[in-house]
Amino acid sequence: MPTTKWPAIDHETHRWVHRDPMASRRARIRNTGNFKAAVVPDISSLTPDLSHDTLASAHNATASMVAFDRESGGLASLPFAAVLLRGESATSSQIENLTVRARKLSLAAVGAHIGGNAELVARNVEAMRAAIDTASHLDSDAILTMHRVLTEGVQGDAGECRNEWVWIGGDSPVTAAYVAPEYSHVPAAIEDLINFLHRRDLDPTVQAAIAHAQFETIHPFTDGNGRTGRAIVSSLLRARGTVQNVNIPISSGLLHDIDDYINALNDYRAGNPASIVDCFSNAVLGSLANANQLIDDVRAFHEQVLDSRRRVTSPLRAVAELCCSEPAFTAGMVENIAGISKATAYRTVDSLTEAGLLREERSIKVRGQKVWVVPAVVSALDDFAERAGRRHFGS
Repeated sequence: MPTTKWPAIDHETHRWVHRDPMASRRARIRNTGNFKAAVVPDISSLTPDLSHDTLASAHNATASMVAFDRESGGLASLPFAAVLLRGESATSSQIENLTVRARKLSLAAVGAHIGGNAELVARNVEAMRAAIDTASHLDSDAILTMHRVLTEGVQGDAGECRNEWVWIGGDSPVTAAYVAPEYSHVPAAIEDLINFLHRRDLDPTVQAAIAHAQFETIHPFTDGNGRTGRAIVSSLLRARGTVQNVNIPISSGLLHDIDDYINALNDYRAGNPASIVDCFSNAVLGSLANANQLIDDVRAFHEQVLDSRRRVTSPLRAVAELCCSEPAFTAGMVENIAGISKATAYRTVDSLTEAGLLREERSIKVRGQKVWVVPAVVSALDDFAERAGRRHFGS
């Protein structure tokens, strides 16, 4: 398709009466009046007119993802897919200021009742898995499924498009920095986005960046838009074949420069898609460098496990793989390790615990089962998140 000058969002005027009973009279007056809501242009048949440098950066990012996925997929002895998925889920949540240490996230992911942000972020892990599972049929139902998995039990309209106004900043649409389209426009806008996602004539990084910015502009849900939008990126990259073995933790690259990410979204709405494409290209390269360090840390732990015994047996390899893919695991997960007996699996876990490579969480049980944590992998995930740009975590 020919390149096109990208359209800026339009606006339509609506009226808002602020009825917050707890607001002061001054606040009610300030937040009552006319406001401008976005009207999102259709993009399914548009191709952005991007500079040579922007396109070259996007092509380089795509090629780097393909190479990273190929290399990671070839390392069959280490389950990098699971740990990278966890890293992407955590940093995507951190963009929304949902921070949690990897130990609590890992415990929540196996069903421990940890409270705080841990269980919310653990839902993002499941939403990312749903994104991967729906890559072969990426449609509006798939997007609703991602959102439902992410928010079920947390918000009443999980997996449903909104039927109310949403805005960013301010106490009302009148004082907001951005007001998303009227909810009646959302279904058609999502269908147009789905058609854009089904195209195969665009570089995958370009397509992912623009699709993400368009989704955030539509803002189809009352909450969880950012995390769902970043899950869609993972689904698209899988659908395009850019990755087949692992999840690229692009959110860790976006997290590193939040201001650039937000400014790029604003530029996109003003009709300049180059900013979000550049932002994503940079985020991809940064995230791959971060992911390589995470993989090196997990690989070092894997070698430490194998070196902890005189003879490397198949049960030891199986338990080492479980430890690398699940930073916390239950007795039931130990018993389900394929190819080795329950007694042998427990003996192996106990020996690694005695060696200090695992730690039993004696105060925590999941469905009455023992739980172990893998301190080295937990630490590697925390280091991954800190390198992405968050220097402080909730406890």
